[in-house]
Amino acid sequence: MPDAIYTHGHHESVLRSHRWRTAENSAAHLLPRLRPGLSLLDVGCGPGTLTADLAERVAPGAVTALDHAPGILQEARATVEGRGVEGVDFRVGDVHALDLPDASFDVVHAHQVLQHVTDPVGALREMGRVCRPGGVVAVRESDYAAMTWYPRVPGLDEWQALYRRVATENGGEPDAGRRVSSWARRAGFAEVTATASVWCFSSPEDRAWWSESWAERSTASAFARRAVDGGHATPGDLAGLAAAWRAWGERPDGWFTVLHGEALCRP
Repeated sequence: MPDAIYTHGHHESVLRSHRWRTAENSAAHLLPRLRPGLSLLDVGCGPGTLTADLAERVAPGAVTALDHAPGILQEARATVEGRGVEGVDFRVGDVHALDLPDASFDVVHAHQVLQHVTDPVGALREMGRVCRPGGVVAVRESDYAAMTWYPRVPGLDEWQALYRRVATENGGEPDAGRRVSSWARRAGFAEVTATASVWCFSSPEDRAWWSESWAERSTASAFARRAVDGGHATPGDLAGLAAAWRAWGERPDGWFTVLHGEALCRP
């Protein structure tokens, strides 16, 4: 089975969004389970802001930050070290085949990873393999079909449909949020607690940030390149999507929510 392609890529517009993520806005479902001294694996750590937050909560427990892309680990290391967080190891790896011993961690965490992999059930099994008995595997995934916004600015429906087509062609599952509980049960976890939460962008500052992030992604990121290369859109189409995002961002009544499915899983 071929590897899935990471739809977003690591364009600066994407990384700005990833750097915004914190334990509070992206891992609240896990925080009550954390305590000092636990060991933790952060799968798909990206630029490391979530890793640093989680590491602070389990310190002096050992943390391993893992990502498939070697280049992004350099930024993750700089983020963690810049915050003075110690005890974090950085590794390149594939969630489908973790080069780690069985029962290595008390907590295994992944945020918006499963939607981009070829075999999410197999990835969850592998995450469960490296989790100790009594530990927890925590996952959180967005759901593109469930994203909703107001007002219905012309162009954003086309953006949503285009993203879902491109992500699916790349081997991922853009509507992963609704599936995480099912995937976890199929992976054989003894206990699965499923919840949901949202990001909501409605203040003038949040609207400006979120709309400009996606306007730029729509024309300059790997998503844009793959949309054109795959024959799904022309550069002109993408420019129209960017304009739609900016038009939405300028609306004082603008409101956008990103639904996430979450699961806490016990091996």
